[in-house]
Amino acid sequence: MSHIKIKALGVYHPSHSLDNEYYVRHFDERGKDIRRFMEHMGRRQRYIIDDPNENGLTMGIAAAQKALEQAGMTGRDVDMIVFSTQVPESLFPMNALFVHHAIGARHDVAVMDSNANCAGMTVAVDQASRSMLSNPDVRTALIIGSDYNSLISGPEDEITYANYGDAACAVILERTEEDTGFIDSMYFTDPVNIDKILYPAQGLAATLQRNAPGKYIQWLPFDANMALPPTFDLLERILKKNGLSPQDVRAYCLSQFSLANVLKIRDHLELEDAQMIYVGDRYGYTGTSSPFIALHEGIESGRIRRGDYVLFWTIGAGYQLVAMLFKY
Repeated sequence: MSHIKIKALGVYHPSHSLDNEYYVRHFDERGKDIRRFMEHMGRRQRYIIDDPNENGLTMGIAAAQKALEQAGMTGRDVDMIVFSTQVPESLFPMNALFVHHAIGARHDVAVMDSNANCAGMTVAVDQASRSMLSNPDVRTALIIGSDYNSLISGPEDEITYANYGDAACAVILERTEEDTGFIDSMYFTDPVNIDKILYPAQGLAATLQRNAPGKYIQWLPFDANMALPPTFDLLERILKKNGLSPQDVRAYCLSQFSLANVLKIRDHLELEDAQMIYVGDRYGYTGTSSPFIALHEGIESGRIRRGDYVLFWTIGAGYQLVAMLFKY
C-alpha cells in the first residue's frame, strides 16, 4: 500500500529583521500602546523584506531550492508543483510556472497556484497528498507556501503591520511503501466573518476600475475566540477517528498567528509544552507557511523525529479551519 511522506523541507526568510521595539515606537508616535498586544501574540522579532529585488515569488523559489537540496533532488525529479500564496507576485502566468522555470523541471509536470489564505499551504499539502494517492504517475510533489505579508500591511494597523513577517517554506512530498506519511485531514468552514478581513477591501473590479482604496488589508474587529470551540472539536475528532489520544502526538504544528491561541489549545487538550512548536516569536506571523516553518523548526531542533505523529492546524480568513494528521 502506498503512502505519501514528507521527504524534505526548506525555509527561506529575508535577512532584514525588526524587533518589537521598532513597532512599539512606531505606534507610540500614533498614540497606540501595542505592548500588551505584542505579548498576547507572542512576538519578539520578524523578518521583513527591504530589498526591492525580493518578493513572495523569489522567497518561494529560494525555499524550493533549499528543499530540493535537502532531499538530494533536482527539479527534474519533481512530478507536481503547487504554489500556495495569498499575495501572488504574478497572476499571469502563475507563480508555480516561474518555479518550474527556476528549478528546471520536466515538461510533463503538473503546475498550479492555490489560495486558501492563511490555511493555504496546509490545504495544498492535504490536496496534493490525496491526489498523489489516486495518481500513480505522481511520485513526488513540491509544495511551496510564500506570503509577502508586509507588502499589504498598512502602517496604521497594528494587527497586520506589527504582527506579520515575511517568509516561505517548501515541502517535498514523496510516494513510499513505508508505513508513514499522510494519515487524514478534516475541515470546518463557516463564512460568518467573510466581511472582516478583506483585500482588496472593495474588490478587484472596484479597485482597478474606480480607483477604490485598496493598497492594504482591511481588518475589521471580530471575536477571534469564536473559532476555538470548533477548533477543539476538530482536533478531538481527527484524533479519535484515527485511534490516537492528544498525548500520542509528538508535536502540534499550529497556526503561528497568536501565541494565546496555541496556549489555549495546549490547555484544552492537556498537552505538555514540549508538544507545542512555536516559532512566531522569531518569524512573526508568516501566513500560509507558518505551520510548516514550525515543522521545520521541530525537525531541526530534534523535537520531531521519523515515526512521530504530527498534527497540523490552521485557520483561513473568513473563516476556514483545517486539521491534518501525518506520521513524520
